[in-house]
Amino acid sequence: MHLYEEKGIDCITQLNGMYAFALWDSRIRTLYLARDPFGIKPLFYTQFKGALWFASEIKALLRIPGFSRRPNLEAFYHYLSFDYIPGKLTAFENIHELRPGHLMTINTEKSGHSLRRFFDIEYPVNRGMSEKEAVAQTYQLCYEAVQRHLISDVPVGVMLSGGIDSSAMTALMAKIRNDSDFHTFSLTFNESSFDESEDARHVAQQLGTHHHEILVTPQKVARLLPKYLTFIDEPYADGSAIPTFLLAENAKDHVTVLLSGEGGDEFFSGYDTHMAYKVRRLYRKIPRFLRRGVITPLVNQLPVSHKKLSLEFKAKRFIQGAELDIPNSHFFWRVVLTEDAKKGILGNEAFFKDLEPSVHFFEDAYRHCGASDDLNRLLYIDYSYHLPDDLMIKNDRMTMAHSLEARVPFTDKKLVEFLSTVPVKLKYKGRNKKHLLKSALKGMLTPRILNKKKIGLEMPYSKWMLTELRDIVESVLSPETVRSTGFINAEGVNRLWEEHKQKKVDHGRALWGLVNYLLWYKVYIARESL
Repeated sequence: MHLYEEKGIDCITQLNGMYAFALWDSRIRTLYLARDPFGIKPLFYTQFKGALWFASEIKALLRIPGFSRRPNLEAFYHYLSFDYIPGKLTAFENIHELRPGHLMTINTEKSGHSLRRFFDIEYPVNRGMSEKEAVAQTYQLCYEAVQRHLISDVPVGVMLSGGIDSSAMTALMAKIRNDSDFHTFSLTFNESSFDESEDARHVAQQLGTHHHEILVTPQKVARLLPKYLTFIDEPYADGSAIPTFLLAENAKDHVTVLLSGEGGDEFFSGYDTHMAYKVRRLYRKIPRFLRRGVITPLVNQLPVSHKKLSLEFKAKRFIQGAELDIPNSHFFWRVVLTEDAKKGILGNEAFFKDLEPSVHFFEDAYRHCGASDDLNRLLYIDYSYHLPDDLMIKNDRMTMAHSLEARVPFTDKKLVEFLSTVPVKLKYKGRNKKHLLKSALKGMLTPRILNKKKIGLEMPYSKWMLTELRDIVESVLSPETVRSTGFINAEGVNRLWEEHKQKKVDHGRALWGLVNYLLWYKVYIARESL
């Protein structure tokens, strides 16, 4: 407030941290709504009966007298592609989300409102930067970012997956505090390809933290369906959400703040799709007739696997995506249901005929990005959508459900702005993802962690839907339930389910998305009790 008094609303450009705020200045009869640059905190609004209403949760807007809740079919259409709702769309008609790094201004003496972006990543790359300079500055800024995020008068812990991002948080916290007298929390699974608990345990033992492990089982997941969605208010199908809920449920007895590694992949280049982009250039040098006539048929013969990031999954995604342009190839790596596949489960195509293909979100971000190189443009796409619309939703809502505050040091503005100036050859050197971060942490983390393959937090729902969760899935996907929406094709949904049961295709992500959408619909639109 004091900064606003001194600088006016332009003070927003000097803030570094997470926030969503409303500021009313009675002197100029003006309301400001703003959201932090990375979408860590939510802010929703609607214009209804001549007024603008806003809240940090959608459920508050649903209580507006006379407001009619209806599903947003455009949001559903894109949800089928992402398993989350992208951009300013929400699952409800006439309710919007303020985009990250945006400011809305409403002067009550004038009609309407204005919207402007106050933060963006420009990528002014310093091509003369040496690797030594980049590594040293990265370490220093990561250190300072964690140091700032440790300011607290309540206990702080770490969500420790065993990956490099959360391990970095843990190691830096221990160094800054000069002790390891704090709590770390990790998740375990009985399915080995999904379980990183040994690596998390390795880091915790190396540093000496008070470590806790939380086992995720299909029974625990069933207990939270659809309860966990009531903390999001929208359909959401990231398989890390319920595990994060369970972790926070355990952590609340020990800490009030949790550090998380979100943002590491988006700003340091850590996803398999970034590697696919680099390999794509070499692959496309193979004559087209060999790629399409020999390699593609062979890869398509690989048997379906329900393991996490299996060879079958990555190979099929790569060979098909490699034939597309860069933003479409990036999209294909992430897409849940393609445009053709979506048509099979839309109950009335007339509702959706004028909508742009979902890839347009990635294409628009790719074109808007000012970077001169394609890898930074891919990072910009992830920063624009995957980070705020998927990861931050899970991180914020699942921890806040237990009154915990999740802090994300890798979204420190000074760190992000510096990384935008680093040449991409230093971010991703050779085939070494996160080369810069790994180099900065050399000596703090063991080679086991620095060199481990990225797994990422996810549930084995493809398998569980055929076993322990089968009764729930078949009930939710029943023709009667699906047809009750009026816009989903029950026969198309059943076809996906039958192919999945017969292991012809792993439709786990699509089916999990549909299960969560239909559960949301039941609670929020049909308004049936939990």
